[in-house]
Amino acid sequence: MKKFVSVLLCLVLGAFSLSAVTSCIPSVENDNEKLNIVTTVFPEYEWTKAVLGDNADNANITLLLDNGVDMHSYQPTAEDIINISTCDMLVYVGGESDRWIEDILKDAKNKDMAVINLIDVLGDSVKEEETVDEMQGDSDHDHDHDHENETEIDEHVWLSLKNAKLFCSEIAGKLAKIDSDNAEKYAENAEIYIEKLTELDLRYQDTVDSASKDTLIFADRFPFLYLVSDYGIDYYAAFPGCSADTNANFETIIFLSKKLDELDLSSVLVIDSANGKIADTVVENTKNKNKKILVMNSMQSVTSYDIENGVTYLSVMESNLSVIKTALQ
Repeated sequence: MKKFVSVLLCLVLGAFSLSAVTSCIPSVENDNEKLNIVTTVFPEYEWTKAVLGDNADNANITLLLDNGVDMHSYQPTAEDIINISTCDMLVYVGGESDRWIEDILKDAKNKDMAVINLIDVLGDSVKEEETVDEMQGDSDHDHDHDHENETEIDEHVWLSLKNAKLFCSEIAGKLAKIDSDNAEKYAENAEIYIEKLTELDLRYQDTVDSASKDTLIFADRFPFLYLVSDYGIDYYAAFPGCSADTNANFETIIFLSKKLDELDLSSVLVIDSANGKIADTVVENTKNKNKKILVMNSMQSVTSYDIENGVTYLSVMESNLSVIKTALQ
């Protein structure tokens, strides 16, 4: 993928520097009267809208991954590259999957762009992917690694309500710098939204504290490391969060099945967009074969259609809380 992006970047930015741009690349309409903001994943888009509040009507907010494509396999278009290069503000995750964005930023047309890299915001709080008991290590990451033994950062930073509070504050601060006339309003909007995040955060902790179980089992990838770490939940899973693997080996299947029985858990979990085949096989290998299969939403497959139909960051995290409550009974 890196080679593809590098070639496309050279072609687009090369063409962008010439006067006859229109025959080479897609036209992108930028309204100079509005803030042009680019976000890569759905949670960033939601947080930015929340902080903008009423001023969201005075901004063009682009969600790049708006059709359910996983960020780990996303390939930018020429229009994406232009949007990023010329926008007023960019919010992106900043992990291995976003290396292509770093290349664009080096030659960005707007040198005054406000940039938020979520992983940089977390600093020392960022987590490395874990390989717990019998979890299959990924044999074929979609990422490009320059070093064979490079540490894999867990990129799913948005699945922590505590992280979300930090990110919203950062977004408010950056918006204040590029639109100082509305700085106070952005701070107020962020505070209101953070209060909602805090209330839900407390409900998560109360749910975990009062649960009869303390372990979740995923017959799938596991992008919820930040979430379970926030509340002291133990877990087992088939694959790490960024894994490209889709077939679990016999040892992993049997291990997860035995754990379900050993811990007397009522449910096994999968993530959104999973086909459920691994979970079915895990359940079939339990003693009573009566475990429920529950779905947790990692927000990696949210589409523009979902957004139009009322899906929000808070609604997804509310839904995930209900799943956790059921799974830990």
